[in-house]
Amino acid sequence: MTEPSSLTSQLNSNVFFKPGYIKMSRLLTGINSVNNLFQKKGYEFLKLESRALMDKCIRRTGLDDFGGEDFHHPLSVLLQSFESDADLNLFGRISVYSEIIRMLCNRLLMVADRKRFPQIDSERIVRPLFITGLPRSGTTFLHALLAQDPKCRAPQVWEVMHPSPPPETASYSSDPRIAKTGKELRWLDILIPYFKRVHLIHERYPQECIAITSHAFMSYVFESMYHVSSYRIWHDKQDKRPVYEFHRWFLQHLQWRSPGSHWVLKAPSHLMALESLLDVYPDADIVVTHRDPLKVLPSCASFTRVLREPFTNGLDNRKIGIEVSSRWEGSAWHSLQFRQSRPHLQKRFFDVNFTDLERDPMSVVNGIYRHFGREIDSSAELAMKTFIAGNPKDKNGAHHYSLEEFGLDRETEKRRFQFYMDHYSIPPEM
Repeated sequence: MTEPSSLTSQLNSNVFFKPGYIKMSRLLTGINSVNNLFQKKGYEFLKLESRALMDKCIRRTGLDDFGGEDFHHPLSVLLQSFESDADLNLFGRISVYSEIIRMLCNRLLMVADRKRFPQIDSERIVRPLFITGLPRSGTTFLHALLAQDPKCRAPQVWEVMHPSPPPETASYSSDPRIAKTGKELRWLDILIPYFKRVHLIHERYPQECIAITSHAFMSYVFESMYHVSSYRIWHDKQDKRPVYEFHRWFLQHLQWRSPGSHWVLKAPSHLMALESLLDVYPDADIVVTHRDPLKVLPSCASFTRVLREPFTNGLDNRKIGIEVSSRWEGSAWHSLQFRQSRPHLQKRFFDVNFTDLERDPMSVVNGIYRHFGREIDSSAELAMKTFIAGNPKDKNGAHHYSLEEFGLDRETEKRRFQFYMDHYSIPPEM
């Protein structure tokens, strides 16, 4: 087995695809046309400067305690990368500006909640169940499926977007933040009609962990949505344990007045930080999904393109393909190395093949519960079967992609990921 190859030198290609792949709305096209006009005249909108953003949040909330200064440097690196690397259009700049404001305000509000309710700090996160694996390998579907168990707790989109005040069990299904988040998400349908074909999202659906860690400004969510290359290089080198400690801090907040039997959590990026995850959550159970990389890579590259296109002035298909292949080859390699070096932890992992999940999801669910010694009751089974019936494949339309459109060679990628295919006995998909 050899170390994953470096693809950095290949990132000098200049093959740009034509804007409009995701059929952006006329509104979004118009917004960005206005941006082009003003940029030519030398105007600069919404400067991304950390002190100015923090001061705006202080004025908006009337609070000034962000919960320490650990986030200052990550935020500065991120903002610099937005300015130097991301080639943001007007909509992208507005999106980044508003999202950073939202996350900084959330920090201020959550710290104020802790001061008012110090007992939040005593919450214990017991035996959380994490789902990870290569992206586009069924992690989102499996997360939503396991979250149907009425006993468990999964962080929903609305409460991650607006976590303060801490949610309560009595009003969990009627909290006004649900409707607020629903209105915010409907802008996706207006601005990016194609989005729902490639990713399940709803105000009541489970949210993945990168949306939580984004509040620490050390998260893979940023590289997913924007071309922040210098931030990505910096982020890869950082110790991830503080990020998982912040993740636990966030879960305590959500759990305090709305507990469950256990948390069900998800992010493909956990593959890159299994050691830090288990340092912070030593009793965690981890489900790992697996799929033929020749299907994963073009799907992931296409999804990356869908995510980034509304926010940038130009994208390069070939660079996206190289970036995706490098990222997930490295992640597959390092997660495998970690697991092989710690045989005593093997019972903490359960591997799921995508083809098995697609063919018989309830059999996979029952296998997960048995492996980790958890009980599944009739109400959970019924809820899961109802979810499966209501979410058939390509429910919102088919997602089309190919290796070739991202400059990826089938035989090269097959060789690159052969170690992964062989170790986990992953069947090739035709």
